Amino acid sequence: MVHSRFPAQPPDPTPASLDGESPLRAPTPVSAPTSRAVSRGSIGEAEALALAQAGDHHAFAQLYSLHKRRIYSLCLRMVGNMAEAEDLTQEAFLQLHRKIATFRGDSAFSTWLHRLAINVVLMHLRKKGLSLISLDEAVDPAHEGGPGRGFGRPDLTLSGSIDRLALERAVANLPAGYRLIFVLHDIEGYEHNEIASMLECSIGNSKSQLHKARLKLRDALRTFPRQEARR
Repeated sequence: MVHSRFPAQPPDPTPASLDGESPLRAPTPVSAPTSRAVSRGSIGEAEALALAQAGDHHAFAQLYSLHKRRIYSLCLRMVGNMAEAEDLTQEAFLQLHRKIATFRGDSAFSTWLHRLAINVVLMHLRKKGLSLISLDEAVDPAHEGGPGRGFGRPDLTLSGSIDRLALERAVANLPAGYRLIFVLHDIEGYEHNEIASMLECSIGNSKSQLHKARLKLRDALRTFPRQEARR
């Protein structure tokens, strides 16, 4: 649970009664959701976001519950390791806890959180010393089985109905640099110029590695049925 990673919310101070009777309480506006309502999950994301930005930890916990699976899946695809993905998911939400007040609504909250998580993963990979494999922009078509100038185009071989388990396994087995660019481009939908900026590489490098990643995935998906048949 994420609650344990953050300080507990202090109770609201209640003014003491002057005559010994029940303590005075300011009336709660009907339109304002309370922490108890948040703890029951009875408000939407927008209300939970507003409360979390104001420091409500129950609301932050609700945002965590709403988004933790998708952020974990993103981290797992990018690093290919479950333990690392769990740590990075926690780090992403710790960063969210620190920066949530800076969200201004210029994009959807889920998009903003997604970009925050990607930045957390990229910082982690840089600290590990991940070096993107340098590839020439022109790939030998005879050796690789396709025109080198087709970088970035949809790969029809990977389209259609593909066993999800086989695809996830093939993506996880890609070399780190290939996997990262494949996830960012083909799964997360970033353009090559955006990826080049995030990874501090050339656009040609991004296109080249995506092309290589797709070729490796194509080969892995072709051999997957034969591997399963031998089990």
